[in-house]
Order: sequence, then C-alpha cells, then structure tokens
Amino acid sequence: DGIGDIGVTGVQTCALPISLGIQRFRRVVELAVRELPLFPLPDVVLFPQEVLPLHIFEARYRMMLRTVMAEDRRFGVVRWDPQTRRMADVGCCAEILHCQTQEDDRSNIVTLGQQRFRVLDIVREAPFRVAMVSWLEDEVSDSHQDLEALTREVTAALKDVVELTGKLIGKPSALPSDLPDLPRELSFWIGAHLGGPVADHQQALLEITDTGERLRRELDLLDQTRRQLAARTVLQDTFRDRDGDDNSTPHGTDG
Repeated sequence: DGIGDIGVTGVQTCALPISLGIQRFRRVVELAVRELPLFPLPDVVLFPQEVLPLHIFEARYRMMLRTVMAEDRRFGVVRWDPQTRRMADVGCCAEILHCQTQEDDRSNIVTLGQQRFRVLDIVREAPFRVAMVSWLEDEVSDSHQDLEALTREVTAALKDVVELTGKLIGKPSALPSDLPDLPRELSFWIGAHLGGPVADHQQALLEITDTGERLRRELDLLDQTRRQLAARTVLQDTFRDRDGDDNSTPHGTDG
C-alpha cells in the first residue's frame, strides 16, 4: 500500500547526488509500474482482500500459472465484458495462496485480491497477455469525522438490507462478525458482495479512487435496495395477515 505516494514524494523531495537520485528514481518506478500477467474473466470483478478460487484449464493460463508460481505468485484479474467484448482498464492483482495441480496439468487455485491497478499498455499477447500496469491508491477528500459518520451510515443501511432480506426469505440474517470497520476496507467489502448481475456497478466502484465517493455511491445503492425490500416486506405481511384472517373466519353450516 502507498506505492503511488512513495513514487511522488521520492521524486519531489529527494536531495541526492544525481547518480544516486537516478538509481532511487528507477527503483521507485519499478515499484509504481510493473509488468503483470493478466487473466481476463467474464463479468468477474475482484476487490482487494477478497478471496477468489479459480480452476485453471486452458493451456495458455496453465503456462501463466507456472510462470507466476516461479516468480511472485501474482497476476492481474480484469473484467471481460461479454457484451462489448472489451477488457476493463482497471483490475485487481491476485496473489496465489494455494495451488493444487492435478495429473492432467489442470489446477485449482485460491487467490486473494491485493492492489488495484490500471492497464497502461499491453506488452505481449502470447502465450498469455501481459500488461504494463500502474498501482491505484485511494485519496481521502473527506475529513476524518465525516468519513466516520459516512461509514456508520453505510453500515446501518447494510444491516437493514441484510435483515430485510432475511425476513423476506424466512431465514433470520445478520452482518458477519468480521465485517470491516475501516472506511476503505468496508467499501471494498460491500463492492465485492453486491448481489445479482451487478458487474457494471462493481467495475465502477473498483475504479473510484476516493473512499468517500465510493461509500456514497454504495449508500445510494443500499438505500434503493432497502426501500424496495421494505415495500416487499409490507406486501408480504399484508398477504400473510389476509390469509390468516380468511383461515380463521368460521364457516356457516346447513341447518
């Protein structure tokens, strides 16, 4: 984390001899920009600190897997849009936590999302796609107090959505005990756990580089969902009460 900031401060504030300054600048650039193998996946958007299991079976990605396992165990996951047939410009670096290769050379891997990145250029297409990428970090334009208040508001909306969903399906639900409480981490968690066909929303959230803006966008989505669920809950209760009244009404008998 903070690689982008290191790159800026390292270049602007260093008062070093020219030769040492150039060496340090090169090291900073190597940290801020690097080549990264890419794994485009249809409508899959990976967020930092989210687990993504994958089954690797295509020959080119089996080759990619062998390459990254021999290096730093990292590759980029980027959304492939089946409708536009385009790859997103922003993705998330995945670190391989576990790899199990079968006799037929197919593999099951478990990965964890790390830094986000922006694709600057495709440097190779074969045998697998490799891009030059730059890391993305969040900026914080809100005050600490405003961000904490926004985080509490988003958490409350999320709690309402989870509880209303549980009521509708007849299965009480609650927020997970390990729900992140830090603003940035919470915003990533919510983005990763949106339900339904929401890849467009997820990609938009992944690309936002302001924590407060991402949380506000998620609050709008959660509030819309909360209102819809509340209306459905009222209808469900109304029909349930009506059915109960019908069943309890005594029926007349022929005399």
